[in-house]
Amino acid sequence: MTIADKLVLQRQHHLKWRAFDRLELILMIICGLLCLGFSLSVMSDIVTRTIGHPWLWLQEVTSTLFIYAIFIGAAVATRRNDHLYLTAISEALHGTPRMIVEIIIRLVVLGVAFCLIWFGYINYLRGFGSFRLPSGTPIASLYAAIPLAGLLIALFTVEQLVNGIRNGFDHPEPPDEDFPIPPAGASAQTRARP
Repeated sequence: MTIADKLVLQRQHHLKWRAFDRLELILMIICGLLCLGFSLSVMSDIVTRTIGHPWLWLQEVTSTLFIYAIFIGAAVATRRNDHLYLTAISEALHGTPRMIVEIIIRLVVLGVAFCLIWFGYINYLRGFGSFRLPSGTPIASLYAAIPLAGLLIALFTVEQLVNGIRNGFDHPEPPDEDFPIPPAGASAQTRARP
């Protein structure tokens, strides 16, 4: 069985919802654009300050892009099991103990997501009483990222729980195949032969 066959079987065994795949892709694109915008706004802030004509509103743009990139990135990382996930413990186990640990981990992440939703929403509502300078926009525009991230994290965690309970959490990675590297002086014909 080739690596491609193993990956196809693994993909069929571990069902992911296609709508969430698209959502993840959209969120990854948004994160990339937010990081690009953050970098450009920091660079512009430095340049305008260096030439003696600072644009004060750039600090607001920079902080907004940074905060949204962090929270949306945390949601995407949750979907990919790259964030808020204790892999060292669960990957050392197999069978029923792994199932129990994986469920407990995801329940903890779900609890964190509900805290982000609840307390983030409270901060969002309170943010209408404070304003950012120099634009005067409510600080709630920043706090809106917190419950949004909580909703996405909860959504992706529920997806992982459903898939894990249905299909199991134990999905070993396919082994890496080592390909021999020919010496630098070898001819093209020698490299092609096994």
